[in-house]
Amino acid sequence: MRVLLVSCYELGHQPLHVASPAAFLRAAGHEVRACDLAVERLDDATVDWAEMIGVAVPMHTAMRLASQVVERVRRRRGRGVAIAAYGLYAPLCAGALPAGTVDHAVGGEYEEELVRIAGGAPSGRAIVLDRLRFPTAARDLLPPLERYARLLIDGEERLAATVDATRGCVHRCRHCPVPVVYDGRIRVVGREALLADVAQLHRMGARHLSYGDPDFLNAVPHALATARAVHAGFPDLTFDVTAKVEHILENPGIWAELASLGLLFVVSAVESLSATVLDVLAKGHAPGDARRAIALLRAHGLEMRPSLLPFTPWSTLPDYLEMLDLVRDLDLVENVDPVQLSIRLLLPAGSLLLDHPEMKPHLTEFDPASFSHLWRHPDPAMDRLQRDVATLVAADADAGVAPAETHARIRLLAAAAAAEAGIRWEPAAPSVVLSGRPRLSEPWFCCAEPTERQLGAV
Repeated sequence: MRVLLVSCYELGHQPLHVASPAAFLRAAGHEVRACDLAVERLDDATVDWAEMIGVAVPMHTAMRLASQVVERVRRRRGRGVAIAAYGLYAPLCAGALPAGTVDHAVGGEYEEELVRIAGGAPSGRAIVLDRLRFPTAARDLLPPLERYARLLIDGEERLAATVDATRGCVHRCRHCPVPVVYDGRIRVVGREALLADVAQLHRMGARHLSYGDPDFLNAVPHALATARAVHAGFPDLTFDVTAKVEHILENPGIWAELASLGLLFVVSAVESLSATVLDVLAKGHAPGDARRAIALLRAHGLEMRPSLLPFTPWSTLPDYLEMLDLVRDLDLVENVDPVQLSIRLLLPAGSLLLDHPEMKPHLTEFDPASFSHLWRHPDPAMDRLQRDVATLVAADADAGVAPAETHARIRLLAAAAAAEAGIRWEPAAPSVVLSGRPRLSEPWFCCAEPTERQLGAV
């Protein structure tokens, strides 16, 4: 069968969620093409060529963009092509698409199910957690790494790529879509397949890896063994990982070794400094733990890049001002992408928060266009502030405005909200912002709404 795999967004990286299933489909004898809408256009001739089209939806931003893609394909091809949505958000969101838009939706360990769909014998499962043996990802089908996000460090740019050592997560944070699909389970990517993928990425010029695992430290022995094996084979590679705040603090003895193996920074879901918010979300850490984790990492020459969830029904304006002051006082302006200060709680179908007693009073309706249950803050000023910050951040990102400048503008918006609420607050941005810390060039985030530029590309 002629299969076209389409990626809409993977955090600026060459899409592993196309390269991996493409390898499975090729091994089964199918003819596969790929298109990454983050860096290229999907032309009608390619759409007409395909007998089956799979659209990767590993995150919210991708799902929002994918809805336009599948509707465009269905309008052009009618029932003459099979359409499958696959990835983390497929089983959560595909049901909100217009009836008949997609024929199949599968999440979890989806690769072999895509092969079954292409072969005409789908199992019908929306969530698949089978243990897979991974062939080497088919990255040759995709644009070169030069088209994607790079590591920026000390004025230097390095080609970067993403790999997975594990999938899923052992935790059940209530706001996260991963436990809805994986239910506290992880699946390990075989070491041989991972190293083969790293080897081809290295040949393609990659000098930095981002581990896409929801939490690299879900299985600490496996994580250390993976980092050691990659460093042994490719000692010039640096890398970054994602880890929970509690895991950073629970494993103080690993950071010196990981730094020696090439670790540069850790993405960590700080989310909030409010004890109430952290409790409702079941984050597993206390408000003061973020400062401790940042200090621990810095003691080993590592930086934290916090991911944040500043707008929830339980977040207050003082909470937001405290978060802005943390960014300023701990010299995190270079570490926090401005989009993080705009993120609003998402509630896709199946969210573990929907039945929580703290959530129910704030729910309004389900919005199919955003694939999310809508909610309203008890203080309308917080909803206005979120909209204003999100509009500013998206416009600045599309215009290429320096992050420090956007941070300063966000502080002015917050200051106006504070003044309206009668709160005394100092809006001055840091007089000096250290630059050169390691970060990726991609400014956007998996839980953010698409920008006008992203929507235009689709």
